[in-house]
Amino acid sequence: MRKIILDLAVTLDGFIEGPNGEIDWIYASQDPNATFDSIFGELLSRIDTIFYGRTSYDLWGNFMTGEQAPPMIQELYRTIHTKKKYVFSRTKTANFITMDQVPEILQQPGKDIWLYGGGQLVTSFINQGLVDIYRLAVFPVILGAGKPLFSNIQERVGLQLNEVKSSKAGVVTLNYDRVK
Repeated sequence: MRKIILDLAVTLDGFIEGPNGEIDWIYASQDPNATFDSIFGELLSRIDTIFYGRTSYDLWGNFMTGEQAPPMIQELYRTIHTKKKYVFSRTKTANFITMDQVPEILQQPGKDIWLYGGGQLVTSFINQGLVDIYRLAVFPVILGAGKPLFSNIQERVGLQLNEVKSSKAGVVTLNYDRVK
């Protein structure tokens, strides 16, 4: 069966956004090409589907880089846009799905699925035991405030560390399997 991979960038103090939704700390790396390649290269090769929350999809689901973006970043976004995308929403119905449809999608043939977010969607997946792999790219920055990666988790989730990678820019990618 396909696996759901939570793969997100997070600050050293556990935030996925700053207090005003800022994510500029992701792009402040000394070498964004190396950072993005090390974070996304392997992930994009093992998935064919992305789960988005509605707000995350509105911001990033069809995002296109400008011509001034480095070629590697442009290629990463082209690859992302080749994946099948599902958007979760509680308020919209056309072209959106609900949590009830996840088991059916997991049974379909294909590669693994990237759970992109947002925060409430991630929490729902964790609380329902649907996240199989936790891949966290920990960036070398402390924000002090913002939107935490993990909040409102109902039960303890046991994890087993499988891999640790670091980039020249100081980003550390932690790869955990959920202990079942």
